Amino acid sequence: MPPPDAWASSSSHRGRMDLSRAVGHSTPCQLVLHSPELTLSVSCLQPGCFGYPLSIFFIVINEFCERFSYYGMRAVLVLYFKYFLRWDDNFSTAIYHTFVALCYLTPILGALIADSWLGKFKTIVSLSIVYTIGQAVMAVSSINDLTDHNRDGTPDSIATHIALSMTGLILIALGTGGIKPCVSAFGGDQFEDHQEKQRSRFFSLFYLAINAGSLISTVITPILRAQQCGIHSKQQCYPLAFGVPAALMAVSLIVFVIGSGMYKKVQPQGNIMVQVCKCIGFAIKNRFRHRSKEYPKREHWLDWASEKYSKRLITQTKMVLKVLFLYIPLPMFWALFDQQGSRWTLQATTMDGNFGAIQIQPDQMQTVNPILIVIMVPVVDAVIYPLIKKCKINFTPLRKITVGMFLAGLAFIAAALVQLQIDKTLPVFPAAGQSQVKIINLGADNARVTFSPQNVDVTVEPLHGTDYRIFETSQLQYVVVASGSNSATLSATSTGGDRYTLTVKNTASGIAAQWLFDNVTSKPEEGKNLIRFINNLHRTANVTMGDADFGKLTPLSATNYSVFSGGRTDKIVVSTNETTCTATSNSLGFGGAYTIIINECSGNVATLNYSQDIPPNTVHMAWQIPQYFILTCGEVVFSVTGLEFSYSQAPSNMKSVLQAGWLLTVAVGNIIVLIVAGASKLSQQWAEYVLFAALLFAVCIIFSVMAYFYTYIDPNEIEAQLDEEEKQVKKDPYLQEKEEKEAEAVSQM
Repeated sequence: MPPPDAWASSSSHRGRMDLSRAVGHSTPCQLVLHSPELTLSVSCLQPGCFGYPLSIFFIVINEFCERFSYYGMRAVLVLYFKYFLRWDDNFSTAIYHTFVALCYLTPILGALIADSWLGKFKTIVSLSIVYTIGQAVMAVSSINDLTDHNRDGTPDSIATHIALSMTGLILIALGTGGIKPCVSAFGGDQFEDHQEKQRSRFFSLFYLAINAGSLISTVITPILRAQQCGIHSKQQCYPLAFGVPAALMAVSLIVFVIGSGMYKKVQPQGNIMVQVCKCIGFAIKNRFRHRSKEYPKREHWLDWASEKYSKRLITQTKMVLKVLFLYIPLPMFWALFDQQGSRWTLQATTMDGNFGAIQIQPDQMQTVNPILIVIMVPVVDAVIYPLIKKCKINFTPLRKITVGMFLAGLAFIAAALVQLQIDKTLPVFPAAGQSQVKIINLGADNARVTFSPQNVDVTVEPLHGTDYRIFETSQLQYVVVASGSNSATLSATSTGGDRYTLTVKNTASGIAAQWLFDNVTSKPEEGKNLIRFINNLHRTANVTMGDADFGKLTPLSATNYSVFSGGRTDKIVVSTNETTCTATSNSLGFGGAYTIIINECSGNVATLNYSQDIPPNTVHMAWQIPQYFILTCGEVVFSVTGLEFSYSQAPSNMKSVLQAGWLLTVAVGNIIVLIVAGASKLSQQWAEYVLFAALLFAVCIIFSVMAYFYTYIDPNEIEAQLDEEEKQVKKDPYLQEKEEKEAEAVSQM
């Protein structure tokens, strides 16, 4: 900044403060005389750091904390719906995408409030308070003990939790959406005209803060969710997973307010979006009024607004509408892209998250996207695009967007292939008129079991078990068990749709057999394991595994299933009146159910056998990486290019209009998910993935045709022509008078 001249710098401090208030600064401002042009400008003496206004560092920290808060909360949201509120997959997905859509609809409201009423600073502060309250309400809504008055581990009034959750999400959507269009623009306002280089670097730093907040929070909040917490009963710690983002949002607000005295606060000048909407509305209304053939046609339907609005505004609106028309197919991309946080996260719950020393939670797989973004953006810009250019391929922005849409479709084909592999590993459960039976031989002799009246014979070796066999419930009446020289007949008391385990043992007093009701007819959720014990000792034993106490087990009795986190090993302690012995459990993987048989307890060591009731997840989460990679490649060429294209094709004063239009495509995309998922009624998840991919491929073809007929423009050149025309009108009184008469004549038609 050039130093002020002596007369300007010698003015009183009070005079500088008055001037600062006039231009919206809270820091001293001075008049500066620029030579040799001898022009005056206002220069405000803001605190600086490395050539940047100090105020922008408060804004960057604010953005990091806010994005941590938003993405951290969103990462665990669909699992909160499914496992805490007990909604099914489809309804959880629907509410998730409704929330995301609302988050991208409210930016229009935030822009209107900031530009037409409160200004950016007051809008950010006001809506950040709403945002913080919403995050706090979400944290409170997830406290299990809030309504668990009988202390049984289940909320007594789930409606209370749902009401609080929906209230919190609405407040969050208003807050995050409302400040979205304001924060980055407010940061840009802090720079002077001569700081273009610093302003450009600020936006890079701002984008880095967004990705850093997203990446770190998506790693941390699933870890917090996986913890056990609670006053009366231990539950997954959703209060902590939502509480930390709430605390970060409070920090974001405090940091932003602390920098208040350093900000350059531009007063609201009126919203250009309102003017554009009024211009379009007047043109439509005026065209409707003059629809008879006696009125001459106009070159463009927007020209019917010329009686009330300037040629400049009409021309700029034409440019904006031309781009907005191209936006019509784009929401389909976001319909697929935002399913990373819903369908793909639910897919990960049925997969193996064991990465060696690290156990990955299903919602942590979302971190693959921001990690790949950080890697792919510079690679694409520095390597891929230059290679394409060397091949002399005209890779225009609209072609890049088309490729991005195509890649997103391929990503969902990859997701469908992964889902097919998952489906192959899923166990078969009995239908309504069927029962499933497995046999465990606890004795030292072979056991032969005959199911009657079908006369199906099954032989089971000592200390071994069979897989489940399916029987028609009406035809399963009794079984005959023979082992050694003993035999016994048992009646079958099965009901349709259930699973049973038949334990048999040849003892000195005869055959000991009993039916165990296996009340598990679906895979354990979230990759957890179900474990129960059978006491095959001749004496009563007390069994503990990790922190879980299974209580006392009489000989040949069984416990109920207990839930354990997947991918872990635990210490098993078996205590009898005579001795205490221990063993370390096998690593049981993710999503399985097991019966552990205590066969011996001697020498302080327990001898155990394992029977697999439900197989664990065998498809590894790493198989999701290809679909994330393809989708991220699509995002890089679609999203980044789309923003660049919108900026390059928009008039200088209407770039915010197109930004609002771009955000609106994200909202519409999430609404499409609700419509398609609700209308498709597909029972197979892989088929739904293929359906979304097919829809995007169809839309991709439509967009490529629209792009082929699009003519690129240079808004600066058009605006320069308008400037020249306006100058000519001002210089020539005859032209000015003629233009006024023509406008008056048209208005009287």
